[in-house]
Amino acid sequence: MNLSQAQAEGAALLRASGIEGGARDADRILAAVLEIEPGQLRITEDLTLSADQAARFHRGIAARALRQPVAQIVGFRDFWAHRFQVTRDTLDPRPETEALVEAALARPWHSVLDLGTGTGAILISLLAARSGTVGLGTDISEATLQVARFNARQIGVNARFRQADWVEGVTGQFDLIVSNPPYIAEAEMAGLAPDVRDWEPRAALTDGADGLSAYRIIAAGARDLLAPGGAVLVEIGPSQGAAVMGLFAAQGGAARVLPDLDGRDRVVVAEFDGASAV
Repeated sequence: MNLSQAQAEGAALLRASGIEGGARDADRILAAVLEIEPGQLRITEDLTLSADQAARFHRGIAARALRQPVAQIVGFRDFWAHRFQVTRDTLDPRPETEALVEAALARPWHSVLDLGTGTGAILISLLAARSGTVGLGTDISEATLQVARFNARQIGVNARFRQADWVEGVTGQFDLIVSNPPYIAEAEMAGLAPDVRDWEPRAALTDGADGLSAYRIIAAGARDLLAPGGAVLVEIGPSQGAAVMGLFAAQGGAARVLPDLDGRDRVVVAEFDGASAV
């Protein structure tokens, strides 16, 4: 099997399985097998795949036909300015989460706390973009933290990680608190695409309730963990802005909502001590 045959066969099989963007996904899987970037497929000669490469490509296409996310199949996701390892123990970093990173980098800070760090994508992206800064990432899953630690070592940032249930046991003060918590309500889970619902860790998607549980915990604990002038930035679902701002307001915080690139509510920024959110 040569490269062009693999591309055509992979795209056809995924289309037949009802995968939207099947050709794109097939190219991502093939590029990972060949250890090149997908864009290089267009300028690579029509080489013949080895038996091992062909077998790995076919396994990847079969997995994608079963709706396994491409990031889990190839083992990574590009986010912000870096490549992050992804496993079935971690949430796949989404492009919309980059709105939180962008908002955080618009602020002055030296230390950052990332609650529910997952792959570490938010924390590591922030630390890598601002030299001399330090950060702590927490997650309830030790398997997830192993992935975050790997990503921090690969990218080379001064990050610490510890197992914790949100703010439980966390001490000290931070200039910035960030989080992308599970915000999908239990009632909404059935409507998710199977790529997400059936493959990504359930605890990273939903709190099993109304989708606001983590925000209640973060809002209640933020004041004690924030240094003077600090702020909390949390990712939200597009319809949650008012509810999440209300949770911070109930704790004495001032908050506002920032949009993502599609204009949807995406990040709540909250400050305490009567300061206005900026």
